[in-house]
Amino acid sequence: MFKILLLKFKESVFSVMPVTLIVLLIAATPLVDLASVELITFSVSAVLLIFGISLFNLGADLAMSPMGEHVGAGLTKSKKTVVLLSVCFVMGLLITVAEPDLSVLAEQVSDIINPPAKLILTVGVGVGLFLAIAIIKIITKNSLSQILMFFYMMLFAICAVLIENGNGWLLPLAFDSGGVTTGPITVPFIMALGVGIAVTIGGRNSNENSFGLIALCSIGPIIAVMMLSLSTSGNLGAFDVTKYSIDNVVGPHLIFEVLDVAKEVLIALGLIVAFFFVLQFLVLKLPKKKLAQIGVGIAYTFFGLVIFLVAVSVGFLPVGYKLGTQIASFAPDNPAYLIALGFILGLVVVLAEPAVHVLNKQVEDITGGGVGKAEMLVALSVAVGISIALSLLRMYFGFSILYYLIPGYLISLGLSFFV
Repeated sequence: MFKILLLKFKESVFSVMPVTLIVLLIAATPLVDLASVELITFSVSAVLLIFGISLFNLGADLAMSPMGEHVGAGLTKSKKTVVLLSVCFVMGLLITVAEPDLSVLAEQVSDIINPPAKLILTVGVGVGLFLAIAIIKIITKNSLSQILMFFYMMLFAICAVLIENGNGWLLPLAFDSGGVTTGPITVPFIMALGVGIAVTIGGRNSNENSFGLIALCSIGPIIAVMMLSLSTSGNLGAFDVTKYSIDNVVGPHLIFEVLDVAKEVLIALGLIVAFFFVLQFLVLKLPKKKLAQIGVGIAYTFFGLVIFLVAVSVGFLPVGYKLGTQIASFAPDNPAYLIALGFILGLVVVLAEPAVHVLNKQVEDITGGGVGKAEMLVALSVAVGISIALSLLRMYFGFSILYYLIPGYLISLGLSFFV
């Protein structure tokens, strides 16, 4: 166990150090003026981030991924399709409600969608429904590209209706909601669920069929929030950024921040674990040794996520916010350097995302090393860097997000027929 943890630690150092060094280098230039307490807090948070990612990745290997595989395989062996789809819907709903990323997003727009639980449940239903559709796709062995093409065409048709009726103001939030399926809790479980079902069903393309669940689950929240916008009025005004002040998260406030994060993660994991043990009692019947391993993995996942989220909240969010405001005000008439900096930060910040490492490992394992972790990491890093740069360009000129989304999705969907 210690050797595995040491390996995870080395991977985490590689993930966190690039973005840490770039931020510290920028802090040494005249572009920004960070106080000593901010630099110290950021540096300590970077160290904590390394430990948090290490523990989380180990927990994902020991608990989250095995739980998903056992649920998928166990329910598929029962040959009760209705039960399988019903359980997947509930699991999709619970995992989404448990995702910390979604809680943050819901709080940011609580002025227009109140209570925040309304948005959380809407997104959860969207994920649950499309997770069931993804399972049907695996069972029937239909083409992923055709299913994606159909649902995205439907999605953009709804876009057109919303814009025509004057409800297009919520479209950016709708597409952001799709990002919840790339969170640290969602990715390991849903991907492993697909692997368990596909391997149990078998067939010539079982490995290929195990992928695509995250892609389909990302569509559900977008459509669900678009439907929600039909009964919602208001506008996406400025967010409350006082939480990004270092004064609000260090000193006496730190203990409350840690307790809040621990509570969120406990509820998040608790919902999933409780439902898993219900299935264990009714269907799975796993041996005690395997349950003990999963229990240890859940503990690692809990502490890893708490350390990770606290480090991000205390050190990275305040410094990131201050970097953005100071760099943007340095030369507002010349956005080129800001866009270039956004590309560089996007290039390296994805290295510190726990879900990325889970995805890369599963791809490498299932392809037998045909697609390596390094190749996936480079592709994702470049893509995120370009995306951040394009987002900053849009912020500067203020044009509609659809100018990116429609051509981008059409290119991606077109490529899917040749890959």
